[in-house]
Amino acid sequence: MERTMFNPDMESMSEPDRKNLERSLLLEQIDYVYSQSPMYREKFSKAGINKDKIKDPRDLCLLPFTTKQELRESQKRQPPFGDFLAAPVEQVNRVHRTSGTTGSFIYTALTRQDLDLTHDCGARAFWAGGLRPHHRVIHCLNYCMWMGGYTDHANLEATGAAVIPFGVGNSKQLIQVIKDAGINAISSTPSYPKHLEKVLAAEFDIKPMDLGLELGLFGGEPGLENPVYRERMEATWGMKAQNANYGVSDVLCNFASVCPDNYKLHFLGQGGLLVQLIDPLTLEDIPITDGAVGEMVLTHLKKQAQPLVRYRTSDLMEILETGPCECGRTGFRFRIVGRADDMMHVKGINVFPNGIAMVLENMVPRVTGEFQVVLDHPSPYTSLNIKVEHGALVGPEEMEDLKLKIETAIKETLNFRGIVELVKPDSIERTRMGKARRVIRNY
Repeated sequence: MERTMFNPDMESMSEPDRKNLERSLLLEQIDYVYSQSPMYREKFSKAGINKDKIKDPRDLCLLPFTTKQELRESQKRQPPFGDFLAAPVEQVNRVHRTSGTTGSFIYTALTRQDLDLTHDCGARAFWAGGLRPHHRVIHCLNYCMWMGGYTDHANLEATGAAVIPFGVGNSKQLIQVIKDAGINAISSTPSYPKHLEKVLAAEFDIKPMDLGLELGLFGGEPGLENPVYRERMEATWGMKAQNANYGVSDVLCNFASVCPDNYKLHFLGQGGLLVQLIDPLTLEDIPITDGAVGEMVLTHLKKQAQPLVRYRTSDLMEILETGPCECGRTGFRFRIVGRADDMMHVKGINVFPNGIAMVLENMVPRVTGEFQVVLDHPSPYTSLNIKVEHGALVGPEEMEDLKLKIETAIKETLNFRGIVELVKPDSIERTRMGKARRVIRNY
């Protein structure tokens, strides 16, 4: 019989067993954090909270939140790892750092035990997405200190698959390696295959599906939750496109994936993370029940180097299902609505870039799917100015009609007014992984 889960004891754990495990691990972690982390000892003291008051996950609401800015300030006070480092520096086994796109970067330190848990959770996700030991997977994320590069490489290896560490850039060589080395799976951002399609058209006389890829494991940005985007990619490449790599790099590299039976992200961080939801405005806790929406707050359950308690991720999560999945996994299913710091208020409507992206994907190839919202003042707004790349085959005489159709689709689907400016294909700047900045703030 085929092995359907990487760690079935964790992935199919019953709700009573999960709650007992979370309670036991949380109490041990709070004791550890209080005794070993100077930053948290001071945070608890300032909040007037004795660690002994935490007897159950429900008591976490008594504790203050942790923010990314606090971690930056901690590392300025005590470089390089900050005074939230709880393990002896000699036990640090690997160091990464965040990209720093929204502020100064953060060094992330991990012990051997931290890495073992990280790779186990990551392997659960990639296995759920379909990766198996017979695959040869080429990994195309940035290896330069970013968590998604080397650590996800190790997560992929933990499944038993053969991993080719390619990284980003030199796409022509990447395609040649896929052809030469019998590669049958790829790990990248979901926007990267679209970039590779252009390279194939310009440099090779073959179609994407001629490369023989069977499986795509994607993460790091939205897109695949849109069936239109996913189906187009699968039709073009002839591969199964799986949203198999969701994580929060400051906390745990990868702890969620879809499964073959259900294209909703499954929580797979059992034994490593406790997930809570809060209202981002009132900061009140929201129970994790079907249909609940709130900002995801994470607490480590078994972290040595840099344990985090009540960490605000800024990711807005919607709980889709809480019962067991057909695949046998019992972690709740969810989707990420958007980031709290990307949310724009337009005449009382909460607007996220993901929503605009889904509208535009339905209009490809008349548009490329790439866009940027350009803001010249903070929320609230009466409308949004949106740059949209038109398709390569759209003629000048079609521009006005296309502009009107985009604005109408946005109004009818998202219920706000978008003022569209059509721009040339590929004129919106991308990163080397093919990702564009969705929101530009000129204020």
